[in-house]
Amino acid sequence: MKIIQVDPHDSRLVSDYLALPFRLYQDTPQWVPPLEPDARKVFNHRHPFYQRGEAVFLLAYQGKLPVGRLAVLNNHAYNEFNHEQTGFFYQFECEDSLEAAHGLFETGFAWACRQGLNKIVGPKGFTVFDGLGLLVKGFEHRPAFGLPYNLPYYPDLVEASGFISQGDLVSGYLSGQMDFPPRIHEAARRIQERRGIHVARFKNRREFSRMIPRLMDLYNASLGGTQGNTPLTQAEVKTLADQMLWFANPRLIKILMKEDQPVGFLVAYPDISEAVQRTRGKLFPLGWIDLLLETRRTKWININGAGIVEDYRGLGGTAILFSEMQKSVVEGNFDHADLVQIGVDNEKMQLELRRLGIDFYKTHRLYQKSLVP
Repeated sequence: MKIIQVDPHDSRLVSDYLALPFRLYQDTPQWVPPLEPDARKVFNHRHPFYQRGEAVFLLAYQGKLPVGRLAVLNNHAYNEFNHEQTGFFYQFECEDSLEAAHGLFETGFAWACRQGLNKIVGPKGFTVFDGLGLLVKGFEHRPAFGLPYNLPYYPDLVEASGFISQGDLVSGYLSGQMDFPPRIHEAARRIQERRGIHVARFKNRREFSRMIPRLMDLYNASLGGTQGNTPLTQAEVKTLADQMLWFANPRLIKILMKEDQPVGFLVAYPDISEAVQRTRGKLFPLGWIDLLLETRRTKWININGAGIVEDYRGLGGTAILFSEMQKSVVEGNFDHADLVQIGVDNEKMQLELRRLGIDFYKTHRLYQKSLVP
């Protein structure tokens, strides 16, 4: 077994790194490949992550055959914001080989120690919108677009490399035909009237693009009192906005406004996973057409982001978000909704969602390992 650090300028090594999952998942119909431009972008030094972070990419070879890969990240912005020295692992893919997994992680640990890091957490990616964790429940279901999917033996390989659980995130299923309690809509209406809050919607992409700088401020403001997050930079927001604008439905993105000040948000978008599977993640020459059409014909919606600034938590904003979540599903004529990755420590929200009929049918687990002897 040989572990090689990938030179981002070495096209052969980069190709081996990117191609490995396609071989590992060739008999797994649930797997959704990443979009090819996004997968390649992390090897480009102009990626916003590298303005305030470093990464190493590793490949495990058995002879000439790549059998495993791993990325290890040092996110300076995260560590500065949270006053930590934490590294992250991401993009772990591997054959069912303890030797390969151990070699990848030990090499990654050595790099992290040279960076002055004292702990490794993951899977956690390059941006705040990268899906978290290893799948440990729900292997029979296709993932929501952008969410991790892995083979069932991956947790065993990670735990055998010395990791322990840091916590779980659950994703829930919401039927478009569910019997949603009218009292939620009524409570949301009363709270909006009492608090002077209204819901801003966007008619088209132009309106949405004009709001993006304010959404960055809103997201960063919503981090108040939280741990384990990272504020967005303008460069990151631009990259994310460019990705979202071409497949998002602006009508599914809603902002809670107090007068002219954003105080909360709900982000949902049509799920394009089926088209991504058909195109194998390629946009060119014609893949982008299939993906664009999928935004109009898919019956799945992903609800993948909600937040309220600290001053408005506990004042009824959650009821408004629940109400708008259900309206997004019904008004968009979707049959299915994936409510993506809610931390299991958020017991109150989970309980409220279960009462609404949400079935938490997928679980992802974050892992941690101390690097201190």
